Amino acid sequence: MNNIIQYLRVLFALCLVSLSQAAFSANNSITAARVWPAQDYTRIAFEAPLSVQHQLLILKNPDRLVLDIEDVELNPILKSLPDRILSSDPYIKQIRIAMFKPNVLRIVIDLKAEVSPNVFALPPAGDYKHRLVVDIYPDKDPITAMLEKRANETANEATPSADVPAPMIEPLPPSAQQQDTTGGELTTTESPQQASTELPAQQQAADAIPAPQTQAKEEVKPELNKKKERVITIAIDAGHGGEDPGARGATGTHEKEITLQIAKKLKEKIDAEENMRGVLIRDGDYFIPLQGRVIKARKLKADLFISIHADSFTNPAARGSSVFALSERGATSASARYLAKKENESDLIGGVSLGGKDPELARTLLDLSQAATINDSIKLGKHVLTNIGQINKLHKNHVEQAGFAVLKSPDIPSILVETAFISNPEEERKLKDSGYQAKLVDSILNGVKKYFANNPALVSK
Repeated sequence: MNNIIQYLRVLFALCLVSLSQAAFSANNSITAARVWPAQDYTRIAFEAPLSVQHQLLILKNPDRLVLDIEDVELNPILKSLPDRILSSDPYIKQIRIAMFKPNVLRIVIDLKAEVSPNVFALPPAGDYKHRLVVDIYPDKDPITAMLEKRANETANEATPSADVPAPMIEPLPPSAQQQDTTGGELTTTESPQQASTELPAQQQAADAIPAPQTQAKEEVKPELNKKKERVITIAIDAGHGGEDPGARGATGTHEKEITLQIAKKLKEKIDAEENMRGVLIRDGDYFIPLQGRVIKARKLKADLFISIHADSFTNPAARGSSVFALSERGATSASARYLAKKENESDLIGGVSLGGKDPELARTLLDLSQAATINDSIKLGKHVLTNIGQINKLHKNHVEQAGFAVLKSPDIPSILVETAFISNPEEERKLKDSGYQAKLVDSILNGVKKYFANNPALVSK
């Protein structure tokens, strides 16, 4: 009799577990998990049909993050997440995943150093459902750290040795360069990651030491008002990236891929110029908020900002290249207004946390008077547009203006180049063609050079 009672108890318990599991499986589920590593930060995004309930813990010794997600199963999508962490990831060593409780999934993120994580939820936007985003930032901004390092190196190089007379050297101003939980034991394998590209090292030049006088009566006349040249820094912004793919072509080409290809080619061409240096705002497939792109260009003390995009429209017959500058007021056309609205939604698609932002900085960037900068931007845009018109049909024969958030730098002439309509099958083929990309890059660079020929850069910035 006791055996029968014991058997019934076990059977009842198993029934309760089965019912609990059945109820649990009917709740939320992770339908996609993506990892976007970059030098600036690493992003992990989880997508689900319903809002994701979560809790994040930060633990030390060793450094790790513990993310508990409620009411989701450990499915194949989540099981594959550790394999997407590459060994070259700047911040993540490995990820371990297991069920912590029947209805709580635990994700342990083992770190390579101390970080400042930011976790936030995003409502459905674009093609995405509900998302939970974990952004892993370094304790110190990598661009600031790089600029400080460069400044220290420059100061050390300028310090004369005690035994050697100090030469009469006037170094060029530096050209900024970029790169610009737990419970229970979990085990998983560590898998390999992409290497980030560093910007080329700054070049410096020095005036020669004047030769000593050979005759007492010889008079050395220094050359006055000699025009000093410096390296011009051009920030190249490949539109979209990471969670934000941008427009999609007729055959499935993503705008973010085309813009990065063109941006890298443009940087290569600019770097080949004697007095120019190109810096990429993003050098891989990851997302940077629109305001973050402006801030990065200003930290790098860029002389110009060029944002590369590929246009799209509901009508596949739409075609042609365009160049845009910022407008302080209304857009110059309905199409410009439509395009600016679409591009400004990148933060919504890419996913930006509103927490931890400096409202004063944002207000300054958005409200500062920019009349002079906009005027220079239009001059730059005209030269670039004229040159692009030699290789492709123009959508408009003049520089258009609209309220693009990415162009709102108060002191850097900035333009947005819509290279062609990726939604047009013929222009999509052009944009994918390496030869056409090379012609496009040459035309943009020729426009930049023409701009500086008429508007010489200041000796220092």
